[in-house]
Amino acid sequence: MATPESTSVIVIDTEGTVIGWTPAAEALLGYRAADILNRPGALLLTAERAAAWDAAYDGQEDWSGFGVARHRDGTRILVYVEGSRLITPEEKAAWLVAVTPATAGASGRASSWLEPLLTRTPVAVAIWDRDLRCVWLNAAAERLRPVFPHYQLGRSLAEPLPGFHTEAARDAMRKVLSSGVPQLDREARWSSPDQLEDRTLSTSLFRLEGVDGRPLGVCTVAIDISHSRSRDRLALLREASVRIGSTLDVGKTAQELADLAVPALADYVTVDLAASVLPDAEPLQRLAATEVSIPVFRRAGVASIHEGMPESLWSRGQAVFVPPSSPFTEVLSSGRAHFEPVLDTAPGTWLDQDPDRARIIRRTGMHTLIIVPLKARGDILGIAVFVRNDNLEPFTRDDLLLAEELGARAALSLDNARQYTRERTAALALQRNLLPGYLNGGGAVEVASRYLPSDVHEGVGGDWFDAIPLRDGRVALVVGDVTGHGINAAATMGRLRTAVRTLAYMGLPPDELLAHLDDLVVRLEEEDAGPGRLPLDTTGATCLYAVYDPATGRCAMAGAGHPPPAIVAPSGEVAFPRLPSGTPIGLGLGSYRSLEVELAEGSMIALYTDGLIETREADIDAGIDRLGAALARAAALPLEKVCARVIRSMVGDTGSDDDVALLVARTRVL
Repeated sequence: MATPESTSVIVIDTEGTVIGWTPAAEALLGYRAADILNRPGALLLTAERAAAWDAAYDGQEDWSGFGVARHRDGTRILVYVEGSRLITPEEKAAWLVAVTPATAGASGRASSWLEPLLTRTPVAVAIWDRDLRCVWLNAAAERLRPVFPHYQLGRSLAEPLPGFHTEAARDAMRKVLSSGVPQLDREARWSSPDQLEDRTLSTSLFRLEGVDGRPLGVCTVAIDISHSRSRDRLALLREASVRIGSTLDVGKTAQELADLAVPALADYVTVDLAASVLPDAEPLQRLAATEVSIPVFRRAGVASIHEGMPESLWSRGQAVFVPPSSPFTEVLSSGRAHFEPVLDTAPGTWLDQDPDRARIIRRTGMHTLIIVPLKARGDILGIAVFVRNDNLEPFTRDDLLLAEELGARAALSLDNARQYTRERTAALALQRNLLPGYLNGGGAVEVASRYLPSDVHEGVGGDWFDAIPLRDGRVALVVGDVTGHGINAAATMGRLRTAVRTLAYMGLPPDELLAHLDDLVVRLEEEDAGPGRLPLDTTGATCLYAVYDPATGRCAMAGAGHPPPAIVAPSGEVAFPRLPSGTPIGLGLGSYRSLEVELAEGSMIALYTDGLIETREADIDAGIDRLGAALARAAALPLEKVCARVIRSMVGDTGSDDDVALLVARTRVL
């Protein structure tokens, strides 16, 4: 058994008496040979281990393990003990015991039995005694001292340090000491007080035990996973769930995918979509093909680590041409990804048919390629292309899986955006056809209007307005708002507008017209539901109906749960007459009353829906005050400019959460 200089050698006879003592043992434990020879070896052990000395090693030829030795001054020392039987010159049996300290003092040099195994490993290893004091550590642990300063010989975890919180680590070590159950892969983030260094460590803890099974301390093994690829990939996927598909806009979603993947996965990324995904773009079939390539996609997203994107042949919105035999068309037709860790640019490949791409590839140093299909609900919406040039590391299979996962998430968002765009376009088209294309106030009023679809929900609601010249020279003005959004709301709006016009031609006063309209909506819903069934969805609507007579200058009006009209006098004074309350249309509870006001020539009547005055930040009353101020400032302008000024003042450039309808009329007197 080798005994290097750091090892203390002790000889103990079978009775447990010390019969041999070396200078190294004196240096380690503090006893001189004269003080310890012929005395019990139990003096060298802590009290709880002395009784186990004989029992632990009785009958064995050799043994080894950790132990806790007792210095002459009473302090405890974590040691590694190796024992072997020997025969003394007097031919008596005895033990040769080699005692090696876990640490060789302040220098931190590992003992010979531990150094080859742990000192050179890149994993941070440390040993802590039962007082949670660091008694040994390797070089990897010392390098982590800026973020975990307790990696220092003699420093205890119980010792508080400013800016560091070790309560959780201390509790975990104590639990391992008491239970003996290891704790594996405890992930924790540690930062230096100046925040200049930030590390994420995966730490495992296990108890060190002597040969008799009693706890001696804790060994910690820490792995720096701050920059592990698996962790980075998980972080990227988490980020993708937040950043991709933040809006229901196809172009923005495609660009979000490209921006996210650069530089985390690739140096250059393009997202090219089929024409069907971009309904507003010119059909690709109308574009002429070249001799070697055809227009297949439109570029919807592109990102590069290089300013100016020298890798890109096409900008966003432009048609992308590809050879029929290229991997791009292969991915589009097969629905399977193309993986080329080492991009083959040799003669005889598909690049012979695409000299422009070949020139760009060679000039920018592209050397590895992934193309993934953007597939959702069985449809292939386009492709995403991932390339590296500055990063010399080729793509791996793990990179391919990551690119496919990002593509799958983006495809679902693109499909949602595509369906939303289609429904919104159809609803807008329906609503444009149902709203009046031209307003005529006859000889009674001059009229102007504005309609803005909302920026949220399905984008189109059931707001409507109308000006209806009557036979006796009067004019009816109406504005309404159907609950809900989308095509159903637009269709219901069309039915109500037609019903209001029919009832208006009958010459009914405002209160009677609203009562008939309420009854009509209830009957239509009952008929749609079928005999004996209740309507599944009750359609509700608010409405304001006014009739102005230029012969008398009087205006009669009634409301069904609708905001009051604004009356602007020729002087610019604004008033909001309080109409008798009435329930919304479609509830079957309608009981309405009219209010009549007298208007001077040149007065302005403004009818509107609640989208103009109601916001998330303010209630309707505050919105009415803002509307009154906007109308007062614009009162002297032509009506078209009045509408533009009011919309800009109330909604601005950010849009509204709800539809906005505004109808403005300036009175004439016969």
